[in-house]
Amino acid sequence: MKHKIFSLGDHALTVEFGNEISAELNNRVLKLAHFFDENSFEGFVEIVPAYASLSIFYDVSIVRKNFPEFPTAFAAVSNLVESALLDSNDYTENKTRRIEIPVCFDKEFALDLEFVATENNLTQQEVIEIFLSKTYRVYMLGFLPGFSYMGEVDERIAAPRKQTPRLKVPRGSVGIAGRQTGIYSLESPGGWQIIGKTNVELFTPKSAAPTLLQAGDSVKFYQTTF
Repeated sequence: MKHKIFSLGDHALTVEFGNEISAELNNRVLKLAHFFDENSFEGFVEIVPAYASLSIFYDVSIVRKNFPEFPTAFAAVSNLVESALLDSNDYTENKTRRIEIPVCFDKEFALDLEFVATENNLTQQEVIEIFLSKTYRVYMLGFLPGFSYMGEVDERIAAPRKQTPRLKVPRGSVGIAGRQTGIYSLESPGGWQIIGKTNVELFTPKSAAPTLLQAGDSVKFYQTTF
């Protein structure tokens, strides 16, 4: 499959494998991310995986010093990416974790469950059952520390973002936006349709692994009460 490499400002580049939500494309992203996790280069700063792309941040001065044969730092890092992509045997296998997360669908927490049900001509219980029937893939983290973008939601319960976002969405809120689902790791403004809440801590900044979920994880929700 073809890919694109383009500059992301002065200190980063992005490797793009496509523009759709796809487990296959996301696997390519994560394999390349794991490769650079294990084979960093002089000047490497960090990597940021997304649905179908990987951004690589680097220190321009260090890269230029260590790869003088290239005219720019961008050219040097692009070459490293192309070399990595040539040999898929160098990639480590993606480590998939299955994580179970409890969700309470009581009315005080399921702020938009009625809307999602009405929008799809379903009862609220049917929405809950359909939502719980699937296992979701964590495609990426973003927006907030530990906020997980997961998919894909069954098309029968897909729902558009709110036209006017809430100023405060409670921490732990489980939402739907299109065919994505996600959990608000912190209280924040947001426009996803909230169908429930979990009490699981998704972001613990002082711990060795500050985010509970990682790209590539599988998440299975189950119903609980608080």
